[in-house]
Amino acid sequence: MRIRIVDAFSERPFAGNPAGVVLLDSAAFPEDAWLQHVAAEVNLSETAFAHPLPPGGDADWALRWLTPATEVDMCGHATLATAHVLHTTGTATGTVRFRTRSGVLITTADDDGSITMDFPTAPLTPTDVPDTVARALGVEIRSAHDTGPHVGDLLVELADEKAVHGLAPDFTLLAGHGGRGVIATARAEDPTGGYDFVSRGFFPAVGIDEDPVTGSAHTALAPFWSARLGRDALVGRQGGARTGNVRTVLRGDRTLLTGSAVTVIDGELLAAP
Repeated sequence: MRIRIVDAFSERPFAGNPAGVVLLDSAAFPEDAWLQHVAAEVNLSETAFAHPLPPGGDADWALRWLTPATEVDMCGHATLATAHVLHTTGTATGTVRFRTRSGVLITTADDDGSITMDFPTAPLTPTDVPDTVARALGVEIRSAHDTGPHVGDLLVELADEKAVHGLAPDFTLLAGHGGRGVIATARAEDPTGGYDFVSRGFFPAVGIDEDPVTGSAHTALAPFWSARLGRDALVGRQGGARTGNVRTVLRGDRTLLTGSAVTVIDGELLAAP
């Protein structure tokens, strides 16, 4: 079967967030152990597995996401990568509905080649900063919010953009705090620079020290920054060594995430289930 590596939230190769994509011909997923073996072999933040569903239902494809270590409830960049593969191979056009652990997620191909995803907005609950997180990050934290069950991250606001870029976390400490991971964010230093806020995402508890561009995190970042900046439409830039932009539009309990993607590797997976 075919396996592809797609750089999501990027308009050029070797940027954004790479994801594995495996489109299955079967009417069901293979055994969980095989999915996990493939995700570990690909060794990217997430590998997406999708199979077609019968026509007439509430979704067109079933979709799952696995890190090298475990399955996750929600992943934006691997959903974008999967929709990109479906559209660029002619397998789907227009709107694609995915049945996932986070409900039905809808993606729409835009005229400029980008893809817009309709995700649930993460509920934000103010919380204290766990001591392990404070020590692992080693910087001043202005506020902290829990992002709810599907995202499962701790969102922390730092003083400025330089503080976000300068983070060098203790990943061993960070892995022990609980939840999926930590999103560190700050307002953009230059409001004319093409983005409104910056972030970095650290997820050592699920086998990913740093995720370059985390789509699901922006379902929490969008309401956080929309409330502070007074606008529903924003652009976030995420990443350390690799970066990418996510366009967000807050629509109440739904958040629209828009980005581009590039297929970098198209190969054959020989270890079939």
